[in-house]
Amino acid sequence: MQYNDVIGTIGVGLILIAYFLNIRALIPKNGILYFILNIIGASLACYASVLINYTPFVILEATWVLVSFWGLFGVYKKA
Repeated sequence: MQYNDVIGTIGVGLILIAYFLNIRALIPKNGILYFILNIIGASLACYASVLINYTPFVILEATWVLVSFWGLFGVYKKA
């Protein structure tokens, strides 16, 4: 595995872990951990996409990061 493969795999893995924990109701869908896992995972996946120059996934993952930040700020706004 090359560097970009490792980074991308970790990123996508974190996104999938967040999704799995969410659908199994092990973490709340609007909880801080859910958003943090998505932000870190999507950031890593975005970086890996930049490394391989794959623009569609750069856009997808960057959008995922922004939406997750928006959700995280919503949680803090309620507190």
